[in-house]
Amino acid sequence: MPSHSDMTTQLDTGVLDTLQHQVAVFARRAEQTRLGGVGQARNSMDRAAYLLLNRLDQEGPMGVKALAGSMGIDSSTVTRQVAPLVDSGMVKRTSHPEDGRAVVLQLSPRGKARLEEVRSSRRDLMARVTEEWTAEERDVFCDLLTRFNISLAAAVTAVPQATPAT
Repeated sequence: MPSHSDMTTQLDTGVLDTLQHQVAVFARRAEQTRLGGVGQARNSMDRAAYLLLNRLDQEGPMGVKALAGSMGIDSSTVTRQVAPLVDSGMVKRTSHPEDGRAVVLQLSPRGKARLEEVRSSRRDLMARVTEEWTAEERDVFCDLLTRFNISLAAAVTAVPQATPAT
């Protein structure tokens, strides 16, 4: 199997440089707009909140560990990120139906409404940004971006974590 550096030299470094630059520009633009619609700050939402609410909407009520596992982050991060969502009434903490000691997180009606408001605003932005694209171009872009995100997630989890020096 070729080493990582062998793979880089085999690929067109110009394309790789362009790709990493465009990903960086995309990340900046996404944060600038919060993907909530240019000039529509009222429909913006923190990335972590959006991803948590979206996951609860798609998968239903679940515990902190299950939510963390499904998102690829640790439980303490989920606990920290979900606290303001509970405080604002967008997520409800309830007891697990089979184990009353366990806590289950659930999207509240307020959270569902807010999530749909943000989704709608983001759909409008995506429609505006790609209005001159064909349906096929949108499909190809979605397929490639999904594939890129899956590969990036796999690469991040495959990278050995640095151990602290003793």
